[in-house]
Amino acid sequence: MKKRLLALFIVFLTSSAYAHDIIIAGGGMSGVSAAIQAERLGASTLIIEPTGMLGGQSTAAGVSTMDDMTRLRESGLYREFMDKVREHYAGLRKSIATSYWKTDGKAFEPLVGHKILADMAASSDILYHSEIVSVKSSDKGKTVTVKTPEGTQSFDCKILIDATEYGDVIPLAGLRYRSGNSIFPDMNPDSMIQDITWTAVIRNYPKGVPETLKPKSPLPGYEKARKNYLAYVSRNTFGEGKRSPFKLPAEFSAHNGYRAIPDSQSPGSYTGARKDWKRITKTGVNWGNDYPGQYGWESKYGIPIAYLESPDFRADINRKALIKTLHFIWYIQNELGESWSIDENEYDELPEAAKDLPDEWKNIARHMPPVPYVRESRRIVGNYTYNSEAIYVNSESYRNGKKNQELADAIAIGGYILDLHTGDDDDDFEHELGERQSAMRTHEPSGAFQVPMRIFIPASDDNFLAAEKNLSMSRLATSALRLQPVCMMTGQAVGTLAALAVSWDVKPRDIHAVHVQRVLADAGVMMSLAEYSDVPESNKYYPAVQIATLYRLIEPEKYPVYPKQKISTPSKTRRVAGRFGVDRKVTDKEFSEILKRAETAMNIKEAETVSGDISSDDVKTKSPYLNAEYHDGMTRGEAVIAIVDAMDSLPYAEAAEHRVEKLITGIDSQDSEQPDSR
Repeated sequence: MKKRLLALFIVFLTSSAYAHDIIIAGGGMSGVSAAIQAERLGASTLIIEPTGMLGGQSTAAGVSTMDDMTRLRESGLYREFMDKVREHYAGLRKSIATSYWKTDGKAFEPLVGHKILADMAASSDILYHSEIVSVKSSDKGKTVTVKTPEGTQSFDCKILIDATEYGDVIPLAGLRYRSGNSIFPDMNPDSMIQDITWTAVIRNYPKGVPETLKPKSPLPGYEKARKNYLAYVSRNTFGEGKRSPFKLPAEFSAHNGYRAIPDSQSPGSYTGARKDWKRITKTGVNWGNDYPGQYGWESKYGIPIAYLESPDFRADINRKALIKTLHFIWYIQNELGESWSIDENEYDELPEAAKDLPDEWKNIARHMPPVPYVRESRRIVGNYTYNSEAIYVNSESYRNGKKNQELADAIAIGGYILDLHTGDDDDDFEHELGERQSAMRTHEPSGAFQVPMRIFIPASDDNFLAAEKNLSMSRLATSALRLQPVCMMTGQAVGTLAALAVSWDVKPRDIHAVHVQRVLADAGVMMSLAEYSDVPESNKYYPAVQIATLYRLIEPEKYPVYPKQKISTPSKTRRVAGRFGVDRKVTDKEFSEILKRAETAMNIKEAETVSGDISSDDVKTKSPYLNAEYHDGMTRGEAVIAIVDAMDSLPYAEAAEHRVEKLITGIDSQDSEQPDSR
């Protein structure tokens, strides 16, 4: 029997004085990933989730078609999650490549996604239908007051993570933050943020829509919505999917092919290919129903930041967004004559925004997602703010003659365009960050880009970290980092950072990125933009080579060369891998140079690095700082591992006994072997 341990275990020498080491506000893709990772590293976690589901935008908000324009290789927890999704649907003999009019997309039913995430997060304590209402800080950590269905409760923790969809815990903790293009407390009420969307999961009822899902009269305001939907979706009068989906109004079958998801209740399978559109039986409504969308807001487009700042204003907007999508259900039944309605197998919880609807519409609304899809939240003010120009420059690595422009503290990779859903007038941007409307064109990423660790950390709080969309970044950066895959990867990274800080009893800001990167690399997370033909993911040098590339410790023999193109044309992407040269012998001089670069990367001042020629007769030569060993005959791959090992152990060598030295990816369980518990 083989037992697979999927993470690095950190075992604490003493029990925590707190019931939970880490409290995570929000169980969305980022929050649940942070909890899973932190638990696997030995920290105890509590997730506080306002709905009854884990997965946030991917499940509770109904956006269960994964948005990844580069078709990146999956890694880390995101790959683990998607593998479980594929396994589930393989058992039903169904494809998950159902969306975006393609055959390489990834989609799942919201309830399926929630169940998989809940199983992955089984080690965490979870409070559903709960939210933090106050935060108190001390030198030791945070005390949060939580409103739960059973009443108000208080919990202590060492580190608090805000992974909410709105960044609602940031102001409770007293932090400076951005809202739209304003910075608290100097808030401009005219600041705008992106539209929200109250999605829906609808399905075909071939024997006719049940009467309980077929309202007899439209909701007030339908005529305005009708004009909107007429411009987006039409009857299938152009030959059942023969018309381009990009030519509006699109046919209803093309609409369904955009956000189609697998249907567990119907026989057969389908993909997102045009030939399958008429066979699709289940899809998401997330096209043409942004709110306010084309309606506008008082002569502008977008939503005022009052949506983030005022609970009453937010409730009003949410209700209107929900009704706009309910109008679409009336439209497809009564204008298009389609036998479609809400999927009664998804959700079973009347959203707060639907409490005052007529009873016939409540029958439908209770199967709507419990919350809207929110694209923009409050964002912490850190010592560094990620902007669109930085994303663009980073994405240009290895393209058009450019070489390594990677971020040394990269902890995740994303792949999306700069995609603002309105709120994109020139005066809606943060000019002090160099952002302008024109940047949406000039700074569009050329390909995948990295996420730096420093944007998780607020400028003035040592027991608080940001996740989800709440990072220290501009509005344009948010538009590229808000998607499900990158949120899951940044969540895994922030969970690692928090767990290491708790284990070592240090501030998160004092942990060097290399320690987080080492754990993530050993857990199979992809962080470098480079791909080397001689170092595939299965290669034993892969984790260390990734980190070596981030810090430019050693020049590869041949740089990767990627095509010059925009991220919005991923079908043309052809990656040409370079060569790292891991099997070539490292020279004495080369090893010395690697040491110097590593010590520079670790910010070691006045380092007495190895100097002069190293005799090949020397068995070992050590740096007084990095304690890296050299021996004659060492390959470049072995040298990289030695240096990265030394970098990882340097600042907190005295805490090494808290950690297992390397990731255990598979052990023989017959001898009941356990992780090191020194």
